[in-house]
Amino acid sequence: MSPLARKLRLTDYFTLAWGTMVGVGWLVVMDDWLLRGGALGALLGFAIGGALLFPIGWVYGRLVAAMPDAAGEIAYTAAAFSRPASFSTGWMMMLAYFIVCPWEAVAVGRIAGYIFPTLDSMEIYRVAGRPVYLPHLMIGLGLTALLTTLNYRGIRLSATFQNWTAFGTLALFVFFVALGAGRGSPHNFPPLFTHAPLVSFLLVVQIVPYFMTGFESVSKAAEESTQEFRSQGYLKAIWMAVLVGILFYTVVIAAVAFVAPWHELTGEKFMTAVAFQRAVGSRWIVNVILAAAFLSLIKCFNGNFIAASRLVFALGRRGLVDKRAGSIHATHQTPSIAVLCIGLATGICMLLGDAILVPITEVGSVACAIGWAATCAAYLSMGSRGTLPGRPKLSRVEAMAAVLGLLVAIAMFLMKVVPAIPGHFTAYEWLALGIWIALGAIASRRADTL
Repeated sequence: MSPLARKLRLTDYFTLAWGTMVGVGWLVVMDDWLLRGGALGALLGFAIGGALLFPIGWVYGRLVAAMPDAAGEIAYTAAAFSRPASFSTGWMMMLAYFIVCPWEAVAVGRIAGYIFPTLDSMEIYRVAGRPVYLPHLMIGLGLTALLTTLNYRGIRLSATFQNWTAFGTLALFVFFVALGAGRGSPHNFPPLFTHAPLVSFLLVVQIVPYFMTGFESVSKAAEESTQEFRSQGYLKAIWMAVLVGILFYTVVIAAVAFVAPWHELTGEKFMTAVAFQRAVGSRWIVNVILAAAFLSLIKCFNGNFIAASRLVFALGRRGLVDKRAGSIHATHQTPSIAVLCIGLATGICMLLGDAILVPITEVGSVACAIGWAATCAAYLSMGSRGTLPGRPKLSRVEAMAAVLGLLVAIAMFLMKVVPAIPGHFTAYEWLALGIWIALGAIASRRADTL
């Protein structure tokens, strides 16, 4: 089997990690964030919740340097635990990445409909009371086809696309925040919390894993680095992505709460854009925000597409699912079958329309928390036994950092599944998670019989 093409540099890993992490939640569901926690509650939730991910990022940086395998969490848990544990971890992490793809495919239709209201027409059916419009579907399917083609034809093409969209997003973000900041007032911030302060904080911090998932996507592309790439670069890319992600989310939340009385706008579609429009008094800044959102959407879609397809590829290569998924294209040196699988599955799932947006956030948070916890546990297991490739046993400080990462991941999982905690799973989220687990069981059983 020919190897995957080795063409990624440090900049590519940063834009993959940060681009996978930050999509269009800051535009599409800003009202949900602020209604959960209030201005200060949402800001603290993302700031503290994001900072708690640094030890998890550190664990990933150490593991990917020691084990540069596209399987990521699958490889780490396979080295420390049983084959079923390895498959389960990989299957849950694939959900965390894959679930973003139809989310973004649906969101692009909503953004297009905001720019061109005539696209909000030709309703063909409804899901959970929400209309699904034919133009929205066509736009989402078109973007899915474009990214599938890019990733099928080569990682260098996909990485260049990721770089342009990531840095373009950052440039437009700095531009519109700087312009809007001079038009706001601190009097717009209240209410600082929408519930009791602790409850407000918990309601926000429990969704942070979903919106911060992506820094660990670096590990899925570890086999595609250039020959000159230094292993320390993986950790640099991960920590840079987490830091820039925290700054991005906290700044945009603070900016929205500063430029307009946010509590009056929560019923508006894309309240981030509406808040800046009200502050500046002109429609042109909305166009800048929507341009930033569009670039952010496609880079997030592309980054999660890369990570999800590599996990499908890794599962196939290890025989955990149908082995054909582990094929590598002889010319393009890409996991071509895995890429096509993700593209097709995205197109099918986006048929559910807008109804998937908020439930996906909840399920994705649990999926990545499970993957992070398993990875930290695997690192601790290998480190304590001295079986981590190329490294001695963990020092006390290293072990403490990994334990902290494990505890953070477990806490984020429990916040979504324990009924006593506000914002826990509803029947819809449990149903979605149950369906995914059932699909995993079917895929695993079928692989065993082939």
